[in-house]
Amino acid sequence: MKKDTSARIRRANKTRARIRRLNMPRLSVHRSGRHIYAQLISADGTSTLAAASTVQKDVRDGLSGTSNRAAAEQVGKAIAEKAREAGIESVAFDRSGFKYHGRIKALADAAREAGLKF
Repeated sequence: MKKDTSARIRRANKTRARIRRLNMPRLSVHRSGRHIYAQLISADGTSTLAAASTVQKDVRDGLSGTSNRAAAEQVGKAIAEKAREAGIESVAFDRSGFKYHGRIKALADAAREAGLKF
């Protein structure tokens, strides 16, 4: 494992330990070079309540690419809509050890604008 990856995983585990103490659903975000993914995970961490990503055809339609801020905003809107359908209004934001800027920030801002509280 590369040094950068192990540091990111260490940061992610530290954040998840804090979120576990809050005992609320978490919005987990992962970004790769090509795509961005978001999942709503239950408070106990045993099940995924909703998911959205740029891999899904309905999210990807009309986008110029899948690894830019516009795509991240689309995923943020989609996950907030699915959260409302599942009856979830507030979540803890789990950025998976990634810095809060760029695509991660765009996804979070879009989810907030769509009505998700965190």
